[in-house]
Amino acid sequence: MYDLVLFDLDGTLTQSEFGIFSSVQYALEKFGIHETDPKNLRRFIGPPLYVSFSEFYGLTGDDGELAVKYYREVYEKDGYKEAPVYDGIKDTLKALKAKGKRLMVVTSKPQEMADRVVENVGVAEFFDAVVGPGREMLSPSKTDLINKALKLAGSDGKDAVMVGDRKFDIEGANGAGIDSVGVLYGYGSREELETAGSTYIVDTPAQILDVV
Repeated sequence: MYDLVLFDLDGTLTQSEFGIFSSVQYALEKFGIHETDPKNLRRFIGPPLYVSFSEFYGLTGDDGELAVKYYREVYEKDGYKEAPVYDGIKDTLKALKAKGKRLMVVTSKPQEMADRVVENVGVAEFFDAVVGPGREMLSPSKTDLINKALKLAGSDGKDAVMVGDRKFDIEGANGAGIDSVGVLYGYGSREELETAGSTYIVDTPAQILDVV
């Protein structure tokens, strides 16, 4: 099977919508945009923030960068704390470590914030490293982040698998030449994960153990 298991953060380890939604709403309000539809807000979970503000609300250039700044004003104060781990995640991580697996977090969330989230929810002990982009990177590539994690782990990718809930995770894994596990308990649909080319698809955290 696999020796190195890479986990996405939002929607895979943590149910992060609570803090993200309120932070997005705050940022949009600064531009006179009142958004209350959970379906629209949920689109922000997965892709880089700048990409989401640009693609979904036309906030590009300086406006896009300002939207990211406003978002972080709320998220970095309290929003990151509103992201509990999914039921069963800690048991799954414990079981993987008991099998001798190496675990890493690979996320588009800025490195500094990813470290704080992982520590806050009490799963830092399970991971060898947390890999995320620098704060200055507005459109980080998931493939680049995965490759960075592989290099850090000294892996050629043949023994590695990426676990995530959105197409960005699966496409990132494909770009890095590694297998992937799409999870349906997060924010992506089966259709999205299948279309992206996920190697495996599971319904629950416990089922991750069956394929890795």
